[in-house]
Amino acid sequence: MSTKAYLEITMVIDEANRPAAAKVYTDYRQPFLTQIKGAVSKELLIRAEDVQVLHGFDSVENAEAYLKTEMFNNDVVVGLKPLWSTAPEVKIYSVA
Repeated sequence: MSTKAYLEITMVIDEANRPAAAKVYTDYRQPFLTQIKGAVSKELLIRAEDVQVLHGFDSVENAEAYLKTEMFNNDVVVGLKPLWSTAPEVKIYSVA
């Protein structure tokens, strides 16, 4: 399955909270890949000013649908929300 779309979530998370954020990423990476329709990949990108999770999907529609799933809203967001310094930035890209 090839990647046709990316969901990028950029979060400002204090250095002290990054291990907890990494745990949320690790805990849900495999369930995301095996249970979410159209999921192709999931990567954690770290830089000094923020953290990004880059999700690969087989379509823009499946990327958009993931944002409405129970896993995203009831597990991932619940686990990460206390760690955010500001609201996350969410973008969906289609692959040209």
